[in-house]
Amino acid sequence: MKDKYTVGSLYAGVGGICLGFKNVGFKMEWANEFDKNACITYRENFSHPLIEGDIMDIDINSLPKIDVLAGGFPCQPFSVAGYRKGFEDTRGNHFFKILDFVDAMRPKVIFLENVKNLVGHDNGNTFKVIRNEIRKRGYTFDEQVLNTKDFGNIPHNRERIFMIAFDENFLQKEDFKFEFPKEEKLTKTIKDVLTQDRVDEKFYYREDKYMFPMLENEMKREDTVYQFRRQYVRENKSNVCPTLTANMGSGGHNVPLVKTEFGYRKLTPRECFRFQGFPESFKFPAIANSHLYKQSGNSVSVPVIERLADKIFEILNQVDSRKKKNQVEKLA
Repeated sequence: MKDKYTVGSLYAGVGGICLGFKNVGFKMEWANEFDKNACITYRENFSHPLIEGDIMDIDINSLPKIDVLAGGFPCQPFSVAGYRKGFEDTRGNHFFKILDFVDAMRPKVIFLENVKNLVGHDNGNTFKVIRNEIRKRGYTFDEQVLNTKDFGNIPHNRERIFMIAFDENFLQKEDFKFEFPKEEKLTKTIKDVLTQDRVDEKFYYREDKYMFPMLENEMKREDTVYQFRRQYVRENKSNVCPTLTANMGSGGHNVPLVKTEFGYRKLTPRECFRFQGFPESFKFPAIANSHLYKQSGNSVSVPVIERLADKIFEILNQVDSRKKKNQVEKLA
């Protein structure tokens, strides 16, 4: 049944998690995002309530309760590229704010996403705290690192840790156990994602650019993605796009490059969103491309979310169906 279960999304970004859940039949009840430009993009694509602002300022009791609480909480404290401060970083404390939502709303499911490095941060102690805090609230806890190229059929090397927790009171000791989806063979290629026609000239690097000789010397193939690293060009030999990052928005040098029949160029924002599995129908507002690059790098891979959300929907539906059956049998 469509829209049978509701979702509240924290740290929603431009709505990658929201879109994944919505696509498999969940109803988005509300979302929260702090970044004003991400909010502009979000509102272009969703009509449900979006609370714009700091999550620390939200009155949790003013929001409708939901079946699924989802969030890709701030990853900087746990990222290899960050300071690795973990819970000492104020952004790391956002996890405990999520627990406030859990305590107040008691959702049937908690769905969390973060960088792969979260698992090993502080010799595993950070992740141990996260797991223990959720478990002691009476939730199951399952986690797995999934790579977009293996679980989303998109040629994008993006590893993220996903944490799925079910309320044990809801399950009522039924024999339902969440199982992560199986790895699938990658069938899409980089060329399937790239725009084959000529794009806007502003995305090309011509002879007047200082790095052009390096690009011309190193970029020989049209079926792979390259990265410019200050003084050298790096080829991704696995024929997938390297992990898109938020710092693509801080100048064009961080945007992956491709060789086409029309010249050497960086990926367009639309191509970056395609590498995250967003559909062509996803709308871009009239904001700078630098913001769109950042938003795609900050987002999640929609097809991976869809596969996980589908598994969650299946369990929720099975448990509810079993409970209704038991009630009918008691009345008979």
